[in-house]
Amino acid sequence: MNRSFRLVMMVLACVVLAACTRVLSDEARRLVDPTVTFAGLKANPDAFLGKYVMLGGVIVDTKNNSDGGQIEVMQVGLDESGIPGDTFRSEGRFLATSAQFLDAVIFKPGRLVTLVGEIKGKKVQPLDEVNYSYPVVAIKEIHVWKSQDYDSGYPYPTPAPYYYYDPYWYGFWPGPYWYRPLGPAYRRW
Repeated sequence: MNRSFRLVMMVLACVVLAACTRVLSDEARRLVDPTVTFAGLKANPDAFLGKYVMLGGVIVDTKNNSDGGQIEVMQVGLDESGIPGDTFRSEGRFLATSAQFLDAVIFKPGRLVTLVGEIKGKKVQPLDEVNYSYPVVAIKEIHVWKSQDYDSGYPYPTPAPYYYYDPYWYGFWPGPYWYRPLGPAYRRW
């Protein structure tokens, strides 16, 4: 293959991959006011009433009533693609509301979300033993990220080949096998 063909294929692959990375529509992204930061929103939600923001984080709780659904989210910074980043850094919590029913099985605690919504003010409600002031955002568009459930075991194919259970695959360790994770017995043929 010649160089120009490879270059064209690489550029085409990059364009296709870049087009696939956005989970929220361009229409929703155009509504977002990039000057609104979460720190500013948390400090004074009433100053940004009616503006749209793109936020993300970890779901803490989901509640539904006759008026619709509400998700409590621990805010996490987003990267340029809109994917929540470091889940150990947060500037606080916010409430995402919807006139629709929000199924607690889909919006379950621990899952990551990215959303675009309109700022509706603040709501004060108890959080442990304090009254916490939550910024309230009405959901315009939301994406729940798929989670990897590591509690159910190793993320290996089922049934896993015997060498997945051996910490020193293919005999790279010269000494005895002193440690072995749970799994089928190791066999040497």
